[in-house]
Amino acid sequence: MGVINITPDSFSDGGRFLARDKASAEAVYQTQNGADVLDLGAQSTRPGADEVGPDEECRRLLPALTLIRERCPNTLISVDTFLAPVAAAALDAGANWINDVSGGRRDPDLLRVVADAGCPVVLMHSRGNSKTMDQLTDYGDVVAEVRAGLIERSDAAVRAGVDQQQIIWDPGLGFAKTHEQNLQLLRGLEQITGGSVPVLIGPSRKRFIGEVLNEPRPKARLWGTAAVACRCAQAGAAIVRVHDVRPIAQTLRMAAELW
Repeated sequence: MGVINITPDSFSDGGRFLARDKASAEAVYQTQNGADVLDLGAQSTRPGADEVGPDEECRRLLPALTLIRERCPNTLISVDTFLAPVAAAALDAGANWINDVSGGRRDPDLLRVVADAGCPVVLMHSRGNSKTMDQLTDYGDVVAEVRAGLIERSDAAVRAGVDQQQIIWDPGLGFAKTHEQNLQLLRGLEQITGGSVPVLIGPSRKRFIGEVLNEPRPKARLWGTAAVACRCAQAGAAIVRVHDVRPIAQTLRMAAELW
């Protein structure tokens, strides 16, 4: 899954793809270099980010989404949003999936939108929001509690009418987890990937990689991201969400041969 941030303030590439032409050119590049799914987001979810609301999110998202759908007619498009009005507009404009970092917590109507559309939904484990999540890292057993949280969110989605077969889990690396908790999640990943629900992992350029490598520049964390991608392949993750599509696609192809 290739990341395209249609925002001015995302943590590693804010503003780079805010213009629809640049976003669509990146979409074509990613699909030509190994992306099976494109993940478009118009609301930054980095720690401390301000929420812009559904109108502004749609204003940023829909022109780029429409053009990308035209230029990449056969590519799966996921939209990263936690708001039902944005999800509905995105699906109407040609998106295939919804990727909700709140797992349906922030706007329960989003689960009904997904249920009505009959489309896949990524339910991510998180706590709080961008302003509060760094203070919500109290876990006993982080792997077990994240898994339990994902099961709870899946149950909520099914109660809202979502088909269980359309649910994808994301343990939420970097969302209400400390540096060490992110590493514990990756070490225990089989506890989450071992069931019947496909699992998406989003490690790309994240802070915990920077802490391990003593690398403050997000774009310079490629090789740390590649190492995590190998661990994802070993543990049987279904999808890896990354910014640097070409090198990580090659990494995953090689890792798949090894595991």
